[in-house]
Amino acid sequence: MSKLDYKSAGVNIDAGNEVVDRIKDGVKSTFAPNVLTGLGSFGSLYDLKPILENYDHPVMVQSIDGVGTKTIIARKMKKFDTIGIDLLSAAANDILVMGARPLTFLDYIANDKLKPEIVEEIVSGMVKACKETGVSLVGGETAEMPDTYLPGEHDLVGIVTGVVEKDKIITGENIRPGQVVLGFPSNGLHTNGYSFARKLFFEIGGYDVNDTIPELEKSVGLTLLEPHINYTNHVFAALGAGIDMKGIAHITGGGLVENIPRILPDGCGVEIRKGSWPSLPVFDVMQSIGNVDDDEMARAFNMGIGMVFIVDANDVVTVKDALKDLTDVFEIGFVVNGEKHVSIK
Repeated sequence: MSKLDYKSAGVNIDAGNEVVDRIKDGVKSTFAPNVLTGLGSFGSLYDLKPILENYDHPVMVQSIDGVGTKTIIARKMKKFDTIGIDLLSAAANDILVMGARPLTFLDYIANDKLKPEIVEEIVSGMVKACKETGVSLVGGETAEMPDTYLPGEHDLVGIVTGVVEKDKIITGENIRPGQVVLGFPSNGLHTNGYSFARKLFFEIGGYDVNDTIPELEKSVGLTLLEPHINYTNHVFAALGAGIDMKGIAHITGGGLVENIPRILPDGCGVEIRKGSWPSLPVFDVMQSIGNVDDDEMARAFNMGIGMVFIVDANDVVTVKDALKDLTDVFEIGFVVNGEKHVSIK
């Protein structure tokens, strides 16, 4: 009997070493001076003292997120440089809603067979997003698990850690009827609703990722791979302008109708004005393909709004001025008396 090795069972240690060699320079380029360890350590060390000296009562905020079945679109397109951006943005936006500044990021990339060139492409997106956000990519993990994942499958998970002053945590507890809901545009599906989108485009519509549709500026695949917007600069531009932020919601899976209620206190609902922001063609196309009703679209997708602020009416102009160089700001609704319900009229 010939001698067996780990590689014969489907796990290639040499490929893992090649991954580290390919990504190490990019990862190091995200390091703040606070990072005390490099790649290969069993754990990451991050010096908090210089950060915490700026806070009276610092609170650590963390979130974990994934890219979901958007990875299937990346595989079909053989294009992996944007899903790393998605991973960082999705997790960072979840702590931004509490007013926290993202500091560090950890990633986990798993697949059936480790392909160093693909991992390098994925991490290149993370590096780009981390540098633009001021986040240190302090560590990660690659896992090669044959039989756990189908051939060609990838699973991406990321954990972001940030900090916020305790008395400046944005909780939504001061939301009251009469306040205004401001919406910031998304650029597509972000990382949500891809199981539904794939059914609509590929099963019902019969399209291929390389097909073009007149209403879309890019191919179906490139339209679906538009990277998730990171709203870090938007949030801190507003907070830096002295806005008394009442609440922030990241519009993820469940859309406006499921995510805004997560920050509403008892006695408050929200009324959204349909048509108060530009419709993105990708949503119109999907709705037409599947004859999907409006309510179902609003529960499955962000419908063109990626984040909302809730502010007093007299702060609206200040928010718009603070963000004029970053994004359009749409007045999409207002807080009403109700019980944590969002209606779109």
